[in-house]
Amino acid sequence: MAIRLYRAYSPGTRSKSVSYFDDLSKVKPQKALTYGKKACGGRNNRGIITVKGRGGGHKRKYRIIDFNRKSIIEAKVATIEYDPNRNARIALLQYRDGSKKYIICPRSLKVGMDIYSGTNVPIEVGNAMPLESIPLGSIIHNVELTLGKGGQIARAAGTYAQLIAKEGNFVTLKLPSNEVRLVNKKCYATLGQVGNIDSINITLGKAGRSRWLGKKPKVRGVVKNPIDHPHGGGEGRSPIGRAKPVTPWGKPALGIKTRRQTKASSKYILRGRR
Repeated sequence: MAIRLYRAYSPGTRSKSVSYFDDLSKVKPQKALTYGKKACGGRNNRGIITVKGRGGGHKRKYRIIDFNRKSIIEAKVATIEYDPNRNARIALLQYRDGSKKYIICPRSLKVGMDIYSGTNVPIEVGNAMPLESIPLGSIIHNVELTLGKGGQIARAAGTYAQLIAKEGNFVTLKLPSNEVRLVNKKCYATLGQVGNIDSINITLGKAGRSRWLGKKPKVRGVVKNPIDHPHGGGEGRSPIGRAKPVTPWGKPALGIKTRRQTKASSKYILRGRR
């Protein structure tokens, strides 16, 4: 996936860059695999803002993605499409029984390729299989953490996990966050790296493109009023007035650990991400 740069014929294009979409199929999304998505603007069912910095943005339809690839039927890649709900591309699979499903599109997957899922399938990009069937050192994505739940790890554009060891009923994975973790060997994963790897290099160029994505401006706590933020108040440019920075709710910021000490899955983490 290449990136298109612009000449500075306006302030908004001075540092603007966008993705090339020439590798996408020129088709509309499958109607049976989409449904309307209602915007909430970061508000809960009582209308109270629980997530700041959200609101506006273009109207979107959600694409139903098959993260739980347990079908043993051979499938052919029909299209590769844009998904407004994620930075990765999605691929439409046409199964031999006539059914269709969307999956996260791995890097180097092309229209017309055959992909498989199951225990005894070829070691090729796009094929899904249990972790015990994947060779050591392989690059994988869409990794299950809980048996039967579907892929949860390494689903963003350009991300991947690496299988580094096998022992007993578990395999050892190095995750995109550099965390090293044990995962059940029966959990499924898909071979390859997630596509659209240049997504991280895109520069929006102007505030308006952030608003199109539903992202609102963020305001520093130090310039707010004392009622709105613990850092607020003071005359002119004043410091935060505390020994250490805190969140809007008064809890320590900048690297404080928020993971519950007694969480059951902590015993499977061999090395933390920090």
